[in-house]
Amino acid sequence: MAISLKLNGKTHEVEAEPGTPLLWVIRDELKLTGTKFGCGVASCGACTVHLNGAPVRSCQTYIEDVEDAEITTIEKMEEDNVGAAVQQAWLELDVVQCGYCQSGQIMNAVGLLRENAKPTAEEIDDYMYGNACRCATYQRIRAGVQRAAEILEA
Repeated sequence: MAISLKLNGKTHEVEAEPGTPLLWVIRDELKLTGTKFGCGVASCGACTVHLNGAPVRSCQTYIEDVEDAEITTIEKMEEDNVGAAVQQAWLELDVVQCGYCQSGQIMNAVGLLRENAKPTAEEIDDYMYGNACRCATYQRIRAGVQRAAEILEA
């Protein structure tokens, strides 16, 4: 089936079977590999993208459900003021260890800061719950979100 996607501000025409996860179209068809495959069942968050500005798991978001939506991947985050602040904070605090989950962590952190500009530690933990980090850098992730909030406030 032919489908028109608006991804990172550009329209793309792709061919995909109904039921194809958005993740595979992003990675395999459009060659944007910042969005990662983690578990395939929307439990780990590595595949998080924004759909109309809200974080979603692209491994369980089907191509036929996103034709009229605005999709944003990690590749576009540096052009977003919240995304740029989160990325700056991640670099300043050396949040990343192996890095595999971090695009999903960043996408979810951006979603949180768009909803809540000054989240508490508990609010960060609650919102970020479900974004798994095998290296267990959760304290650094929380500190990164708090630092990004400070950057945005300045």
